[in-house]
Amino acid sequence: MIKRIAQTAGFTGLLAALLLTLLQSFWVAPLILQAETYEKSEPAAVEVHEHAAGTAAHPHDAEAWEPEDGWQRVLSTTGGNLVVAVGFALMLAGLYTLRAPTKTSQGLLWGLAGYATFVLAPTLGLPPELPGTAAADLAQRQIWWIGTAASTAVGIALIVFSRHWLMKILGVAILAVPHVIGAPQPEVHSMLAPEALESQFKIASQLTNVAFWLALGLISAWLFRRKSDGQYHA
Repeated sequence: MIKRIAQTAGFTGLLAALLLTLLQSFWVAPLILQAETYEKSEPAAVEVHEHAAGTAAHPHDAEAWEPEDGWQRVLSTTGGNLVVAVGFALMLAGLYTLRAPTKTSQGLLWGLAGYATFVLAPTLGLPPELPGTAAADLAQRQIWWIGTAASTAVGIALIVFSRHWLMKILGVAILAVPHVIGAPQPEVHSMLAPEALESQFKIASQLTNVAFWLALGLISAWLFRRKSDGQYHA
C-alpha cells in the first residue's frame, strides 16, 4: 500500500506540476513581470517601511537573490510546483486508502474539494497579490490561512460524508467561522500595479489553480484505481 501511494503521488505530482508550470509560464508569469516593472520603478526610499505602532521599521535587502528571467525563473517555479504537487498528491492518495474512488471521474470531485480547501476559501479573505501590493503581517496571514484551510477541510468532510443533518449544519458553520472572524488586512490598502492588471492576475491565478487541482484529482484517481501491488489491471 505504501508503494502504491508513493507511485501514485510521484507520477501525479510530476504531471500536475508540469501542467501548472506551463499555465503559469504563459499566463501568470507575464502578469507578475509586468507588475514588477511598477515595483522596480519606485524610488529606493520606499525600501524602508513603517509598520503598526509598537513595531520597528525594517529595510528590505535590495541585494537579496532572486532568479533571473528566463530559465532560472522557470526552473525555480517548476521545482517549487513539483514539491507542492507531490505533497498534495500524497495527501489525496492517502485519503483514497480510506475512501477509494470507485471510478476515475470521482477524482474530479476530490480535486474540486482540494481547490476549495487550499485555494478558493483562503483567497476569499487573502486574494493573490501582485508585487508592490500592501499586505498585513505575514505571521497573521499564515495563521489565518492555515485555520481557514483546516476549517474548510473539516466542513466539507462533514457536509459530504455525514449522514445526520445536524452534522451537515455543523459543517456549514465550521466553513463560515474563519470568514466571520475575517482575514488580517493592512492598515492602508495600496498597490503599485493598475487595478486592471490586479484583476487579470486574480482571474489567472484562480483558473490555473482550478486546472491544477482537477488534473491532480483526475490523474491520482486513475493511477490509484489501476495500480495494485505494482501491476496494472483493467
